[in-house]
Amino acid sequence: MRILFWGTPAYAVPSLNGLVTAGHQLVGVVSQPDRRRGRGKELMPSPVKARALELGIPVFTPERIRKEPECQQHLAELGADVYVVVAFGQILPPEVLEQPPLGCWNGHGSLLPRWRGAGPIQWSLLEGDAETGVGIMAMEEGLDTGPVLLERSIPIGLLENARHLADRLAQLTADLLVDAMPLIEAAGVGPLEERLSRLRVRQQSEDGMTYARMLSKDDFQIDWNHSALAIHRQVMGLYPGATSSWQGKRLKLLATEPLVKRLSDQLSPEVAPLAERWGLQPGETPREPPGTVLALAPELGLVVSTRGCPVLLREAQLEGKGASQGQQLLQQLGARVGDRLGSA
Repeated sequence: MRILFWGTPAYAVPSLNGLVTAGHQLVGVVSQPDRRRGRGKELMPSPVKARALELGIPVFTPERIRKEPECQQHLAELGADVYVVVAFGQILPPEVLEQPPLGCWNGHGSLLPRWRGAGPIQWSLLEGDAETGVGIMAMEEGLDTGPVLLERSIPIGLLENARHLADRLAQLTADLLVDAMPLIEAAGVGPLEERLSRLRVRQQSEDGMTYARMLSKDDFQIDWNHSALAIHRQVMGLYPGATSSWQGKRLKLLATEPLVKRLSDQLSPEVAPLAERWGLQPGETPREPPGTVLALAPELGLVVSTRGCPVLLREAQLEGKGASQGQQLLQQLGARVGDRLGSA
């Protein structure tokens, strides 16, 4: 098929690669405009644009596709059979959604209607979902409200961070899109409702719908008065951005494990004994204020108190330093029992 691909971040690159490898003709790629990135603030293309240029595919970078009718017309003249959208970053207007004869299809990184919106991966981790997945959805004007053609779920591991989960979901998105294209082609052209009926799509229910709101700066700040599990989910779900402070300097938290006895079988084998040692009994309260270093675990990191059970800080990055873990982290921080995180 002739496909116009819409995508921007690294998450969308496997889908672009997969469609090309499957033998489809990519008539163009639409991506967000180049942005200034890195310490030097150099103007850089998006990962999708960079890959498209390597593949020799024409690239279009509208600032706001909704307000650029000339660009809309140019894209229509490419003659694509279908539009495929993966994390493009702009809402497509009705004029664009109506262009391709086989419709616009989106690869979305959640099990719809769970986590509609821009940050489904982060929120599935923040909220402690046991599973997530990918849905291939027919696009309509509403935000992620369209009917679902294909869907596949995967479990979320307790120790999985947002980057690892995104990598798995990105490949799953690519695989499902490749599977979806022959189905969409076989359904043929015609009125939207007839095409969707032939595809036997699943209409979304509003029951269980959640919205993945945009994250704010405050979301990344660790509050040690929360539980070990909540702090752990924040660190892994916002990887690599959750922050606290250490002796007046910013400390970025990169890996933790909640020392909760009932979760021992999901912890790293070398960490599970710490949960047995430091985990609290039901109804038992911490003896030290939240954020206090309770112990230095050689080769593992810092045992830190929370509102409930402690958490093991395994990897972190102190302001002006590189990321460190285990014994190196202990040495870099110069930590002692009784020191506090989150205080000057």
